[in-house]
Amino acid sequence: MSMLIYGIWTFCAAIIAFVISAAVGKKLIPFLHKLHFGQTILDIGPSWHKEKQGTPVMGGIMFIIATVGVGLVSTLLYLFLGGGMINVYFENIPRECLYIFAALGLALANGLIGFIDDYTKVVKKRNLGLRAYQKLILQFAAAGIYLAVLGIAGCGTTTVIPFAGEVDLGFFYYIISAIVIVGVVNAVNLTDGVDGLDGSITFFAAVSFMLIASRMYELGVTALSAALAGACLGFLVWNFHPAKVFMGDTGSLFLGGIVCGLAFAVRMPILLLPIGIVYLCEMFSVILQVAYFKLTHGKRLFKMSPIHHHFEMCGWSEVKIVAVFSAVTAVFGIGSFLLVLFGT
Repeated sequence: MSMLIYGIWTFCAAIIAFVISAAVGKKLIPFLHKLHFGQTILDIGPSWHKEKQGTPVMGGIMFIIATVGVGLVSTLLYLFLGGGMINVYFENIPRECLYIFAALGLALANGLIGFIDDYTKVVKKRNLGLRAYQKLILQFAAAGIYLAVLGIAGCGTTTVIPFAGEVDLGFFYYIISAIVIVGVVNAVNLTDGVDGLDGSITFFAAVSFMLIASRMYELGVTALSAALAGACLGFLVWNFHPAKVFMGDTGSLFLGGIVCGLAFAVRMPILLLPIGIVYLCEMFSVILQVAYFKLTHGKRLFKMSPIHHHFEMCGWSEVKIVAVFSAVTAVFGIGSFLLVLFGT
């Protein structure tokens, strides 16, 4: 009976988040058009992207509302009703819920940074938005507060590594974690450059964490992951090629924060490596491109970076890029689930 409730709860979280996200989009897109919150396409991207000039940004508000709303309600229900409904030890639930609330806080903080960046671009007409150092300072501050909350709450400095068990990193846990969080958040941000790409990849990442959390019998994290997956699908109704709205940095930085939060909630941030493989490839393609350009005095390693633009320049359609990159994420997500299944 408890497993049936477990499944129904997760399914409802996904469906409700999907409906909210898609429904918000129906009202939000005309509103953004009315405010003239349109995307400015920079000359550094593929020339054909100029056709997307004026497409509304900040569409990430759709899945932010859906994910946070459903996540909060499901977590509060879990906190007050979960122990009796699914026959788990109640003392485990408050700790799990703390990780969830902290994850939502981290995601919202990064979403706010993204909103400031989008607002600067769209309203203040500064195409590049916040400067890189400004973003980094704010992102490290958000990561620091998140880790401080977990530390004060007594969550410890241990991390679980499949087949190796718990590893205590001591003080270095906070340094490494902050760098990982900021790195992944920016990697997710860089992945947003093709219609439907970031939302699709994050959908499969969320499904992966949903399966992993269910394996660990953590209903709260399972429901939040399901809500994120459903919310991403609701957003893709409007964002799949040809996109009627873009998520903007508001959305992509939120997604980076929530993906990191889910990894820490299952106490296996190392899973960000396989599950976030596409995000990381996008980020390292930029790093390698810049380094190679400087070392060779003007030569390029890729036709364009991030790497999704390289494949565009090679003739791949946006739909093909989304399909292939999503398939890669799905395969690595399944592999991650198997690691947890047999290695913990």
